[in-house]
Amino acid sequence: MCEPFIRNHQYNFIKNQADSVLHALRTVGDPKILESVRSSAQTKAAELFPDVTDNRKTMLESISSLKTADDFQKYLQALEPYIIEFPLITEKQIRKLFPKNKKLKLPDLSQIDLRYVSFLSWTDISTNKMFIVYHTGGQFVGVEGRYTATHKKSYCFVCNRYEELALFSAVSKKRPAHASSDYFKSVGNYICIHGHECNRNVTDVSSLEKFIDSVLG
Repeated sequence: MCEPFIRNHQYNFIKNQADSVLHALRTVGDPKILESVRSSAQTKAAELFPDVTDNRKTMLESISSLKTADDFQKYLQALEPYIIEFPLITEKQIRKLFPKNKKLKLPDLSQIDLRYVSFLSWTDISTNKMFIVYHTGGQFVGVEGRYTATHKKSYCFVCNRYEELALFSAVSKKRPAHASSDYFKSVGNYICIHGHECNRNVTDVSSLEKFIDSVLG
């Protein structure tokens, strides 16, 4: 039985490394450069899991020996059983994260493949709000805020890919020690307007976690 150990963003990172090797195979004629690309991909994939020393390490490092597009497809398919799913969450649990939203519109959870989710996000057009649910420290956290569609593409702060963005701004719950009663601070950044695109692209969740911490404290 496969024991999952790869999070979605790590799988995406490995996929990017595989793509870089495949691209090099198709475009690089210098054997030394090609070997350097292979070695780099192997090292980066292994470094994601420093505590893995069994056959899983061998499986990850086999990225350096792949030669054809079919090889790479089979390599990535072999990793899929090891992907850690986003923890199951119910509609009731989500509503508890946003108690002030009595008419909260929820995504169709049954249509989401949790293997390829680092965070849940959705928008409510009627209220111009975006909602994010993340799992950290053994619990779910929720962030809501205003979103403004930009109607253009640029780089998302979460996945750092060139996608259609929205400005997402949330009221920070952090307060200075001697803040006045009317203290207010908004935290904003540009994020993919389509959450499934962001989840497909994200290779590092540190920016998202930093943003969530800046809002929730």
